[in-house]
Amino acid sequence: MKLVPGSGLPHDLRMFAQAGIFAVGSNEHSYVELDLLPGAEPAKLVASVAALQGPGSPLAGVGTVVGFKPELWSAIAQGQSPPDAHSFNGVAGADFAMPATQHDAWLWVAGVSRSAVFDAVTTVIRHTGDTASVATETSGWVYQTNRDLTGFVDGTENPSALEAHEVAVQGGDSAAAGSSVVLYQKWLHLESFSKLSTVAQEKVIGRTKPDSVELDAVEMPADSHVARNVIEVDGEELAIYRRNSSYGSPSEHGTLFVGFCASLAPLQTMLESMAGVRGGIRDALTRHTAALSGAYYVVPSVTSLRRFVSFGD
Repeated sequence: MKLVPGSGLPHDLRMFAQAGIFAVGSNEHSYVELDLLPGAEPAKLVASVAALQGPGSPLAGVGTVVGFKPELWSAIAQGQSPPDAHSFNGVAGADFAMPATQHDAWLWVAGVSRSAVFDAVTTVIRHTGDTASVATETSGWVYQTNRDLTGFVDGTENPSALEAHEVAVQGGDSAAAGSSVVLYQKWLHLESFSKLSTVAQEKVIGRTKPDSVELDAVEMPADSHVARNVIEVDGEELAIYRRNSSYGSPSEHGTLFVGFCASLAPLQTMLESMAGVRGGIRDALTRHTAALSGAYYVVPSVTSLRRFVSFGD
């Protein structure tokens, strides 16, 4: 049985989560992180982004999801985010670390064509230019329908469409209902993985490469990626909702990890397990990848964002 952090989410509250979290079918993606300019008001940045969503938006034709640094969002929208949300502080094991590269805002744009995504991101940057500067910008795409650049299927353990809302979105009837926490990380793939035999690669991942079948218990290494990410709390398996994509060129590439959850705790627990902080066993996949960045963002509900649309008018 899977632990669903947002359990109790009424069906009619699902409409208040940002729809782009669950929109599938887009092959082109862009991720932009923003930092407030000195002296700029956080509420004005939120208003600038919120105004780009909804009917009549200049971003029509693409999917958008926006998140904010937890402390920034809490300062202007108290009580409207998962209660355990905070900035990413990095994760350090005995011989492996994931760096913290927290910024003030995060935007994910997804579309069916690179042209549409390019135009949308350009519009956002221009629209927010008087309050924020671009800190990072990375393009992503879907590789071979559902695989990452290791050649393995990505997201096999993702919850079904029926379960995804309960895993990714805060439930209940509080002001935080409809909000999420997203973990955004950039992982570089190292050449060492491609030099392994297929059997050795499968032991690193914990699944077969052609059809993504989980290895039998007797064959599953304790340090496999699957073993380090299947975590039970009080007899229930932690669950998150992944929306990863690939990035880069043939000579330098990797995975953009985009994981949504109704609370921060499952995300942090999985990272600590991968780094060997929990259990003392480091994820074998981290010996063939390098974490280049890491940040947590609160993804507010649509209802919360709408309250800022008229700010400064």
